[in-house]
Amino acid sequence: MAGEVKRVVLAYSGGLDTSVILKWLKVTYGCEVVTYTADLGQGEELEPARRKAEMMGASEIVIDDVREEFVRDFVFPMFRANALYEGCYLLGTSIARPLIAKRQIEVARQFGADAVAHGSTGKGNDQVRFELSYYALEPGIKVIAPWREWDLGSRTRLIAFAEEHQIPIAKDKRGEAPFSIDANLLHSSAEGKVLEDPWEEPPEYVYSRSVSPEAAPDRPTYVEIEFEEGDAVAVDGERLSPASLLARLNDLGGANGVGRLDLVENRFVGMKSRGAYETPGGTILYWAHRGIESITLDRGAMHLKDELAPRYAELIYNGFWFSPERRMLQAAIDESQKNVTGTVRLKLYKGSVTVAGRKSPKSLYSQAHVTFEEDTVYDQRDASGFIKLNALRLRLLNRQQG
Repeated sequence: MAGEVKRVVLAYSGGLDTSVILKWLKVTYGCEVVTYTADLGQGEELEPARRKAEMMGASEIVIDDVREEFVRDFVFPMFRANALYEGCYLLGTSIARPLIAKRQIEVARQFGADAVAHGSTGKGNDQVRFELSYYALEPGIKVIAPWREWDLGSRTRLIAFAEEHQIPIAKDKRGEAPFSIDANLLHSSAEGKVLEDPWEEPPEYVYSRSVSPEAAPDRPTYVEIEFEEGDAVAVDGERLSPASLLARLNDLGGANGVGRLDLVENRFVGMKSRGAYETPGGTILYWAHRGIESITLDRGAMHLKDELAPRYAELIYNGFWFSPERRMLQAAIDESQKNVTGTVRLKLYKGSVTVAGRKSPKSLYSQAHVTFEEDTVYDQRDASGFIKLNALRLRLLNRQQG
């Protein structure tokens, strides 16, 4: 393989797997390795990753703070759609992969690299998400997926390779890890090991962003979120940047036990997997957005959006962020959001999120029409003809069958 690849851009976390990959790329391909690390708000200090990449012989090291871009250009567009995969997953891992892939391709162009690499295994969804994005953005790029190429198929062999090549190994990485974690500003997820038996409840130590609902305060917390054209712009009257706003909601949600999910999901590659997710701020944002849409969206537009949302969510889960069909759906969704402006008040209490109030200058809600008191704007006799017309086909069908 030597000589086929001169320079590769590796998605690099600084952990054991990607550190081994960095060295393996140099040994196997005889190439230069440019490491790319994205600060997505995962809550970890990234300087250790830089030092480790230097020690491992990376030719260039790129560390990006992409938190604002992540929330503004990826999370917010997705939340305009009210996207939920299989009815409950807010797609925290899925939505981060296209941004990392996009920046990898940009870094590859910057440094004249002829390949990109990632550390995803051959069993998971992330390999698909990364590579579909790579090919959509740079069709001729060479992709290296070490987990599908090397013979380091176990944690033991991975550690042996690391020791052979003097790669530092964190003490908790010796032997089997209790579970694997992925984190960014939108969520934290845990999979594997102690979570592999779907009958067993996830242990409390799996969760890192929220108190348990049982340990949450005994009094509810109220929060007001302001929206402009479908995007949240302020919390309790304070305007915030997209990333700062999501971080604020994470704090509020985590303190009230909001956003935990124990899910067995269907991976794109065909198998089922079990994960424990925490999306405190995203859960608040989801219900707030639905709350403001309830008074600003026309019935036809709302119901059509609800039909499109599962398809949109599936596209993101499966890695098709840069596909033409996702862009088409996004255009329709964004068109629906032009009047989704106003304020929602929510009550957070022991893991639950309840809409407690909503108001909007664009509201379609008419108290005059729905009041149970006497009114002058609606003639209730009009309903007779409406019902008879809608019942006509049912009556004709009944007569035919009778």
